[in-house]
Amino acid sequence: MTSSPGGLDRRIFLRSSAVAALAILGGGALAACTSAVSQQRGGDDNAQPVRGGTLKYGVLVDIVPANLLTNTGSTPYVIGLVFESLVRYPHDKLEPQPLLAKSWTVTPDGKSITLNLRDDVKFHSGRAFTSKDVEFSYRTYADPKWSGQLKSTAAKITAFDTSDPHKITLTLEHPLSNLFDLLDTVPILDSESIDQLATGDKIIGTGPFRFTQRIPNQQLVFEKNPAYWVPDRPYLDRVEFRVISDNQAQLNALKTGQIDLADGINYRDTENLAKADGYRVYTFDGAELQVYVGANVTDPSLADVRVRQAIAYALDRERIIKEVFRGAGYALNLPWPKSSPAFDQARNTRYTRDAAKAKQILAQLPKPAKLPLAYNTAYATSEAIAQIVQANLAEIGIEVELVPTENATFLKQLIGAQFPGLWITDHSWAQFVPSTLTVSAYPFNARKNASRYESADYVKAADAAWQLPQATGPDATRAYQALSDQLLDSLFLIEIGVHDWQNSATKKLHGFNWTKRRELQLTEAFLA
Repeated sequence: MTSSPGGLDRRIFLRSSAVAALAILGGGALAACTSAVSQQRGGDDNAQPVRGGTLKYGVLVDIVPANLLTNTGSTPYVIGLVFESLVRYPHDKLEPQPLLAKSWTVTPDGKSITLNLRDDVKFHSGRAFTSKDVEFSYRTYADPKWSGQLKSTAAKITAFDTSDPHKITLTLEHPLSNLFDLLDTVPILDSESIDQLATGDKIIGTGPFRFTQRIPNQQLVFEKNPAYWVPDRPYLDRVEFRVISDNQAQLNALKTGQIDLADGINYRDTENLAKADGYRVYTFDGAELQVYVGANVTDPSLADVRVRQAIAYALDRERIIKEVFRGAGYALNLPWPKSSPAFDQARNTRYTRDAAKAKQILAQLPKPAKLPLAYNTAYATSEAIAQIVQANLAEIGIEVELVPTENATFLKQLIGAQFPGLWITDHSWAQFVPSTLTVSAYPFNARKNASRYESADYVKAADAAWQLPQATGPDATRAYQALSDQLLDSLFLIEIGVHDWQNSATKKLHGFNWTKRRELQLTEAFLA
């Protein structure tokens, strides 16, 4: 990955005429009937594909069906198997590749895009995919009841021209610097079964696997889509998710052959597996997560930004990255990873660990009341981080009570802005166009966020970055610096750092892949 913003050129964020150039390539990119997935295979070895077999995948948490469009918990895994989007980003850059859209053109003013759609795609029900399904999917995603994180961007589509079943034109209220983030994110949904999607009774898409069974908190089963539009794919006959909520139990299941792939083995054991015969570790390059401390700024003890500044100085970010994530990441003050055009090394050094300075700030203020610190019990890393944060804050005189919270409740509190004090969790989306984070993600959304933070200046900065016709260049750099300054000055979220998402597997798994949102891509996967 590029390690500095200077290494990112405008090819990474295709807009306007550059997108038109890509459209010339788009029509032929799938001419050989290979999917975007096959173009970005893991490339772990030269094993020859084997057809058939069942991949058994250990996951920490079950899906919450009503959250299927939120990119939380295990939902990205399900989305990746069952659904497809119009375009797909590769791991290492934001250059959209054809998927259900073969090619596209954007008008010079950035307010309209026309996409040519594949004409050989069917839903798992057997119904043909058309432009009407694109309109339905984007209108559904924009509906607040689904809590899609890019719903505000989807809502900026003001008109759909579906007169041609294999072509669609989207008219936009204003240029969107993150337009292709939206096209990469929104899954194409089946209008005939949408009422049963939220209950988990039917999950129907156009993807390589069909959803066939769910036993809540135990198992999800997917079978090969025999009518998939990529010939002779997928190789696997079946994928089974097994909910194994304990890290050690996942490790034991992997070692004893009960599962082939695991999403929840702790970082220390993963580090050891990477050195052992018979196993491999997949680091989800391009899909990094960032861990942070969130603050409800309406809590009287957190309302004064100086208290939040003291917390920012107290955090031992380096220790968290080193001990909890075994060095698989790096400390940051801002939400932008090193690959982002918004990354700014100088601004990332404002709050380094300085307990003396934190105490000096607090000495000028009334002593904060004891604060609750919620964490998601589904992830052992969250508890470990919470304990370090608790110790850091105790050192400067802030008493914290840890509040272990089960996964479904934690997500409800995050989406609904219901945390009473502090919380710890991860966020994603920072690896996309920077504007997506501040107009979309639950923790950062300038208009409604989990911290209940409100600021006209922050809304103005977020909108300025969002409405740019291009996502790089001098105007974009200034917009991202303004956003970064808003985040550093307000500290409603206090960043800790980036960490790599990892899965552990037996070496009999080949062709495993993922998207930038950690969606599973198993079209090319096989067991041998």
